[in-house]
Amino acid sequence: MTISPSSMINQYKFEDEPELRDLFITVDDPESHITAIETFITYRVITKTSRGEFDSCEYEVRRRYQDFLWLKSKLEEAHPTLIIPPLPEKFIMKGMVERFSDEFIETRRKALHKFLNRIADHPTLTFNEDFKIFLTAQAWELSSHKKQGPGLLSRMGQTVRAVASSVRGGVKNRPEMFTEMNDYMETFSQKINVLDKIAHRIYKEEREYFNEMKEYGPIHTLWSASEEDIADSLKGIASCIDKCCKATEKRMAGLSENLLPILHEYVLYSEILMGVLKRRDHIQSELDSKMDALANKKADKDLFSEEIGKLEDKVECANNALKADWDRWKQNMQCDMRSAFGNMADNNLHYYEECLATWESFLASQTVDRHGEEDSEDRP
Repeated sequence: MTISPSSMINQYKFEDEPELRDLFITVDDPESHITAIETFITYRVITKTSRGEFDSCEYEVRRRYQDFLWLKSKLEEAHPTLIIPPLPEKFIMKGMVERFSDEFIETRRKALHKFLNRIADHPTLTFNEDFKIFLTAQAWELSSHKKQGPGLLSRMGQTVRAVASSVRGGVKNRPEMFTEMNDYMETFSQKINVLDKIAHRIYKEEREYFNEMKEYGPIHTLWSASEEDIADSLKGIASCIDKCCKATEKRMAGLSENLLPILHEYVLYSEILMGVLKRRDHIQSELDSKMDALANKKADKDLFSEEIGKLEDKVECANNALKADWDRWKQNMQCDMRSAFGNMADNNLHYYEECLATWESFLASQTVDRHGEEDSEDRP
């Protein structure tokens, strides 16, 4: 649904956004849909822009997960050697959260919001025509547009060919920098996967500890009812445990909101980058095979020279696109990691300070009480 342009873009105040941004996207308001054959969630996508190529300054559409998948595939098809931001997985691990639970839906909403805004911030992807259609088209218009593109089998065929070419013995003339990228990503992928698994394990153990703490405190309160002489101490311990329990809950929220999503996003990024490098190698291998055929005089020289010229241009474009995106991706990754680890350190610091202050206050109160009792006993 196109919104009236009476409210212009400069009437909106985006305090956290740089002044030069001209495209603002929000994903919110998840809505469940139940039909005879399926149950699915749609999300509202609100776009506000001052760009001239848009007919209005505001748009509001609803999109389901399949629509986001379509957009990602179109971006990969149009820009095979650019680093397309990852989408959250379609399926979730058994035993983590239910597919249609509030927690799962909110986690996915945040990931979809980040996906679209990373595209909007990209210097090339942000001007992709399919991206614009995704943001502005009515549901029936998007459905009609989706039918015009290549089918899933065609896209799968392209991916299989790219992977097969990389498996057949690699690329003979791969520039050194792309070999270094590949080595870097293999190491990065291994480390980020380990970090992701450990962080999720820590969060799971923290949740178990939190649940135990919620039961631990009230036991002391119940006990105090039958122990008059130490009732105040027992109640004090119960109060301390309750405060530490709340501090633990805040630390868990920090993990789930700031650290876990970033680590897992870069697990997905590592898979995407390995795919991008394979597609670059596939383009290079096409050129190499044509060069070999020409050198062995197995084909018409003039015809092959023309094809080689086109492939050389294609390789150069692919290389330049990946080089620029690689530098941009590494800079963003390092910034995201510093921010995530900084937030984690800050959360831990506040947690331990709060718990330490709680228990120190309890000990101080016990010391005062003990001295008071000793003074009363010494009086005649």
